Amino acid sequence: MDQIRSLQRRLLAQRAQKLLDHPQGMGNYFTFKTAIDILGLDWNAVAPGGIYGVTGPGYFDMGYMANNIGPSKAAIEAFKEASTWDLLRVYPPDCMRDLKTYVANKKFSRELGPDFDVMGVEGAQGGIGYTYLSFLNPGDEVIVTDPGYFHFVPAAEICGAVVVPITLNADNGYRLRPDEVKQKINSRTKMIVVCDPINPFGTVQTRDELLEIAELARNNGLVILNNVTHNTHQTNPNAVQIPMASLHSRETPMDHVISVSGTSKGYGMPALRVGFMAGHPALLRGAFLTKMEITKIHINYPGQFAALAAMHDKEYVQTSTDIIRRNLAHLKETVSKTPGVVMPVEPDYGFCTMIDVSKTGVTAQEVTVGLLNHKVAVIPGDGLGEVGASDYIRLNYSWPRLDCFEAFREGLPKAIAESQEGRYAAAVKAFFEKAGTARGRRIVDLITHRKPNKMLPSCDPTTSPKKASMLRSCKTETPKGKGK
Repeated sequence: MDQIRSLQRRLLAQRAQKLLDHPQGMGNYFTFKTAIDILGLDWNAVAPGGIYGVTGPGYFDMGYMANNIGPSKAAIEAFKEASTWDLLRVYPPDCMRDLKTYVANKKFSRELGPDFDVMGVEGAQGGIGYTYLSFLNPGDEVIVTDPGYFHFVPAAEICGAVVVPITLNADNGYRLRPDEVKQKINSRTKMIVVCDPINPFGTVQTRDELLEIAELARNNGLVILNNVTHNTHQTNPNAVQIPMASLHSRETPMDHVISVSGTSKGYGMPALRVGFMAGHPALLRGAFLTKMEITKIHINYPGQFAALAAMHDKEYVQTSTDIIRRNLAHLKETVSKTPGVVMPVEPDYGFCTMIDVSKTGVTAQEVTVGLLNHKVAVIPGDGLGEVGASDYIRLNYSWPRLDCFEAFREGLPKAIAESQEGRYAAAVKAFFEKAGTARGRRIVDLITHRKPNKMLPSCDPTTSPKKASMLRSCKTETPKGKGK
């Protein structure tokens, strides 16, 4: 291990080295993939083929934010029809004109013109990366939410930027509040990240909030990254999501706003890696040139045809929205029936939400292992930020059938009970000790120093003789696994 670390320190660039010990660097935060090893499961039985999701028979995926409903039939047919000798043998345009025009209108509520354009990127993630690379210099400060999307923080930091977090909580409605944003702005601030709908809570900003944040940025010479990739499904029928680009006018110019979106969340096509980055052409020019030098300007050509067909398929969007609303209702009922578990805020758009398990007396990471033991894959909060790192579990509720949510309803209390027995504590601690991050060490300390009397009665002998007898099973067991 010392030789490996020495090799890394000698040869890797500083920006890559930053990720080795970053709490949000892939492999350093806890996921259901960690749980596969802890439980000693066969990877091919859970996530066959090395995919980033759970597709094994009998398992249910509520983890990564892929739309489990999958693509529309129209998108699949368009992809097949475009997979021809003529189209596959050429370098494609960065974004077909028809697709570019439709995306501008459909995703960003804007018309193409001399002050607004769209370029193709490798998913919304590509748009985030090229925005950071094109606008951030070492020492620049970036305002983000905590918790937030996994990659907002480390991607900024490898550019040399300094992340300035704003805690999402009940006081600000789990949204960016303009007065809190204003307090964070100083002479070093360069960018404000407005993820709307907000991953991981699914909340949306109001029109007035967006206008005020845009004005703050405009008056201070700042760039806004507006990620709207979760805005396809209106989970709350009364909610309204507004792309910042759509607020452009002579009185409220949005030339300083870079917008990104993709096709993974709204249209169930993460494998295509088709996404969009939009803004003033003068600013996109910098991102365009940057992209050319790193990955070339081209994106999946048949995927562009599939994306266009998907966005035109209004029936698919309505049907998938109905499924997502049904699933959320089931999920809310499960949470209400499970002692010690709450949903901090109900989502407005998309299909991700958070539950808080802190009142159960165990960590979200232990519950994550327990849930996979009962065939349900989820993601705990430590990869999403410092806030709620050991308390939150992010849930993807886009599974097309209710069997997933029935399994979650049955498995959640069992996973909590197993965690209260201490069944997964040692393995969770071992993972974070190996990762070696400061955030991980805090979770290790939390598990090490917690008191049994803070757990729910299932492991508390003072409540009744029956509960006392249960204590005999509340021993720490270390599951056998591969320790990846």
